[in-house]
Amino acid sequence: MRILHTMLRVGNLEKSITFYTDVLGMKLLRRKDYPEGKFTLAFVGYQDEAAGAVLELTHNWDVEKYDLGTGYGHIAIEVDDAYQACEEVKKRGGRVTREAGPMKHGATVIAFVEDPDGYKVELIQKKTV
Repeated sequence: MRILHTMLRVGNLEKSITFYTDVLGMKLLRRKDYPEGKFTLAFVGYQDEAAGAVLELTHNWDVEKYDLGTGYGHIAIEVDDAYQACEEVKKRGGRVTREAGPMKHGATVIAFVEDPDGYKVELIQKKTV
């Protein structure tokens, strides 16, 4: 068994695809419209779906915004250098909500960015041995 994907409902599919591909460097793996259901699914990730978990962006055509609720946390992405990753996110038009630095009560270097719908994405710096 393995995790296949995490699904996020998004209000503006084009903005979300642009964020995950242009700002965070993922690839659009596949996209399909479901006219009878009035929704579109787009799958983005760093590798093919057969190789690892991806994100499913679900856009319901008649919804522009969702209440994120209080139970959702964040998506986590490993990066080589969190400080440099934050600079790249800002340069590409993304929003950094917590600059890179050691996590509270620990040594792991983390940062947080926010996608167009307000979902948090944690950047975790790869540990060097």
